Amino acid sequence: MKLRMLFAAALVAALAHPALAQTELKFGHVGKPGSLFEASAEEFAKLANAELAKTGNQYKVLVYGSSQLGGDKELLQKLKLGTVDFALPSTVMSTEVDAFGLFEMPYLVKDRAHMQRIEKAIFWPKLEPLAEKKGLKVLAVWENGFRQITNNKHPIVRPEDLKGIKLRVPKGKWRVKMFQAYGADPSPMSFSEVFTALKTGVMDGEENPLVQIYSAKFQEVQKYLSLTDHVYTPAYITVGLARWEKLPANVRQVLEHAAKETQAFVYATAEKQDKELLEKLKAAGMQVNEADKAAFVAASKPIYAEFSNEVPGGKAMIDEALALAK
Repeated sequence: MKLRMLFAAALVAALAHPALAQTELKFGHVGKPGSLFEASAEEFAKLANAELAKTGNQYKVLVYGSSQLGGDKELLQKLKLGTVDFALPSTVMSTEVDAFGLFEMPYLVKDRAHMQRIEKAIFWPKLEPLAEKKGLKVLAVWENGFRQITNNKHPIVRPEDLKGIKLRVPKGKWRVKMFQAYGADPSPMSFSEVFTALKTGVMDGEENPLVQIYSAKFQEVQKYLSLTDHVYTPAYITVGLARWEKLPANVRQVLEHAAKETQAFVYATAEKQDKELLEKLKAAGMQVNEADKAAFVAASKPIYAEFSNEVPGGKAMIDEALALAK
């Protein structure tokens, strides 16, 4: 009888404290195992969960990579609906906010130190508030990286070498416009579909940072790697504003702090991977060549002009970003 009474008391106590049930915070991204996205998201989850455990609110970040929760566009929609808590969009943000196309401008960002100056002077005061107007909030700026071109036709040295090449690009109009200006035949496509498109010949090539190329095993279906560094793409750890504002204030504080703290890890990891992966891609049999970047810069002028004319404040942002390189 005494044992039954103790069990009943424990059951009543458990039912009286539903807050003890753990709340999962879902982090979706498109990165494959071994990608910078995976490393970044897992580092953030580790930092955040260590601190969340101390809050008593029983929240825990769980990471779902490899497009398990959807592609980039779908993840942004799920953030707004509140069915996913975090995502890591990159190029696709320019489909939500035109001004994010600033980071689609070729050869705009010189290096990571330059990016941090742009982040402080332009991103937080001018771009992030525009995302909030669309129901999205950026917690921190991470990285996708400097992009290179792979294909199965021939080495790409100058823009004219891209003529007629069917090239997969991310979903964002400025990347399409850029490669059209270079002479390629670009097609937007979800990252999860790219390997099959390259393997079957639906696409001749694609463009991505080395870590995305290697982790997605594109070296298995691509012959040539051309080092163009044509665009540096940030990645943004992003939440849905409506869902975010419902979280307890102390939980939001922990998550935002962890997101910003993760940036140093992201940059250090990216720099290390850039050096190591080039050798691995060569070892895998890819033929690597340096591109004539001056020729690509010259061919990029029309894109700058179009962005300046089409996006309010576009020219001022470009000018300010370029000035910060000095």
